[in-house]
Amino acid sequence: MHVFWLVSMVLPQAAAACGLDSASDVSGGWLTGQLCALQNRKDLQLTVACVDGRRKTALCGTLDGVTYRILPGSQDFPALLQTVQPDLIHIWGTEYAAAAAMRQTADTLFIPVLVGIQGVMKDCAAHLCDGVPSSYLHSTPLDRMLDRAIPGALLDKMQANFDALAASEAELLSNARYVTGRTSFDRRAVTELAPQARYFACNETLRPLFYQGTEWKPRAFGRAPVLLLSQGNYPLKNLHTVLKALPALLERWPDLQLRIAGWPPLDKGPLLRPLIARLFPYQRYCRRLAASLGVADHIHYTGPLGAEAMRQAYLDADLFVLPSLSENSPNSLGEAMLLGVPCIASCAGGIPDMITDGQEGLLYGAPLDADALASAITRLLCAPDGGAALGQAARLRARQTHDPAANADTLCGIYQTIVQEETV
Repeated sequence: MHVFWLVSMVLPQAAAACGLDSASDVSGGWLTGQLCALQNRKDLQLTVACVDGRRKTALCGTLDGVTYRILPGSQDFPALLQTVQPDLIHIWGTEYAAAAAMRQTADTLFIPVLVGIQGVMKDCAAHLCDGVPSSYLHSTPLDRMLDRAIPGALLDKMQANFDALAASEAELLSNARYVTGRTSFDRRAVTELAPQARYFACNETLRPLFYQGTEWKPRAFGRAPVLLLSQGNYPLKNLHTVLKALPALLERWPDLQLRIAGWPPLDKGPLLRPLIARLFPYQRYCRRLAASLGVADHIHYTGPLGAEAMRQAYLDADLFVLPSLSENSPNSLGEAMLLGVPCIASCAGGIPDMITDGQEGLLYGAPLDADALASAITRLLCAPDGGAALGQAARLRARQTHDPAANADTLCGIYQTIVQEETV
């Protein structure tokens, strides 16, 4: 059985197969783990096509029994599919232009398509800027002129982009026959957006490094507990509510640190600071909010982290916080759980399908409720065992949810079911 994957990013395995620099494992996420679990299976031939809009020409290579293609943004899909001749196409993600083009091409060639739900763009678009004051949401003509010269992150431009992605997702799903997802949240979305489709459940396999090595252990943090946030550069990840929760926590732990994985807000010195502030309103809002709350000195950005460094960041934290306004089944939460890190998360999207409150971690209600978030963090940090029991329960659950062999078998079973149905 020959399955053709289409993904919207260049995976590390594809970069290595095609002779590109693959030293960084920042991109790829759980698709990297899923590939590792599937490669060299005797019942499956895989071709993986990665879309890279920056490229002008296509690349091709082979690694560990998988054929990889790195495609430019504009691609002759009919010729490609006639060359590859797959039995099934698996489109990972619903919102990018190449996904729609691939589905249309597959329909004309009568090749069955399985659409994989990653995020639910309709929900992401609906909650993108929740809790951000309206004064930061609307750009001026001057802002838009500057943004054309030096692209920034204007929130109304970002909202328009998310709305467009949600519309693309709806269009793709409106004609989908087979869809795979992971949570009751995405299943509800598929019921709404693709009522005609057959839904298959299949969990994620995460990056291999998170199944190995040292587990998280509690430590005596005294006045200085460390909270880890996996992302903070756009409002959907809800850094602003974490900032609002910090003052209450600092009253009890005056040396508390909030570590945020990724780049800090851009700063090119005092001369360009006003320009950057105009072009990056969410960072401007968070910086002003942190200053007004007196918490700026307690925030540390780690810089971008590869898999090994991210793993260590989890282990160095006293708890992992996921306050997102919208999520499906976040990789960061799964990775933290695999390591046994105590976790606190909002009840957004599919998160309650991953954690049962009080058993494998703590959930707090409305994502924007800073008091509830601070209360949950306090409860966990004050636990006599430092949250170790919750962390161990999370690890056991994640080992089942993200079991590589079981998920590979499930996915191959889905492929076989569709191919068999289509050949009858």
